[in-house]
Amino acid sequence: MEVAGALQLGELAAAFAALPVFPLFDTAYFIVSVLYLKYEPGAVEMSRKSPFASWLCAMLHCFGSYILADLLLGESPIDYFSNNSSIILATAVWYLIFFCPMNIFYKCVSFLPMKLIFVAMKEVVRVRKIAAGVHHAHHRYHHGWFIMMATGWVKGSGVALMSNLEQLLRGVWKPETNEILHMSFPTKASLYGTILFTLQQTRWLPISEANLIFFFTMFMIVCKVFMTATHSHASPFAPVESFICPVFFGSVSSGHSSHHHDQHGASHEVSQPPPPPAKSKEELNEGTRKRKAKKAE
Repeated sequence: MEVAGALQLGELAAAFAALPVFPLFDTAYFIVSVLYLKYEPGAVEMSRKSPFASWLCAMLHCFGSYILADLLLGESPIDYFSNNSSIILATAVWYLIFFCPMNIFYKCVSFLPMKLIFVAMKEVVRVRKIAAGVHHAHHRYHHGWFIMMATGWVKGSGVALMSNLEQLLRGVWKPETNEILHMSFPTKASLYGTILFTLQQTRWLPISEANLIFFFTMFMIVCKVFMTATHSHASPFAPVESFICPVFFGSVSSGHSSHHHDQHGASHEVSQPPPPPAKSKEELNEGTRKRKAKKAE
């Protein structure tokens, strides 16, 4: 009975891994990506003032991961734009979300139950892209573990990693929002996922690629749907990271920052001499009388 159940699960995972993502899942991916663009401050105004810049930002949100992966592997960064069907589909989604009369399309796709479905479908595409990136890099660099991990990572979270470039197209520059400095859950999950797929591709993880795609996709769907439904930004990895990171990397010392601030404050006080004391009222009156006497003479 257990063997039969395992065989059925394997067949389900294989069928799931072979499920085509175009056009249904890709459409959901484009919808969620452009929705996140519309949520950005000033994105709607920019679409009216400069529709071309808005379209470029939407294409980065939809295809930024492919551009970064091609750059890493030494291929043309605009190679994916030869896929006319995907470009036209993403453009249609962008136009409907930003310019549909009475915002009907935007209201429909941002309705929470519908949005949760699209979010779940987007995670299916994300995991497929991670697996495809690792597989592609493994084909080019058979023993390049770090190349496989880098390629899979940017395939899964390339949009977030290119956020600063996308901000420049919108006329915004916020270097403090660098995704590497402040990783969101999708970026961290893509990093951990690409490590798993790299271990599987190099035969260090005893699991089939189809099973890994299936289980990791289920994990991503559950986490993202829950976070979207509850409007939560807390990472599911936070409890584990809070336990492991201080052990291996140490904890941030609050005293160091305060001491550093005190040193800067002390040097600032030394470098700037105290202002001269203000003259009293009697001294000012005495100076006025002297000037008047000099003029009379």
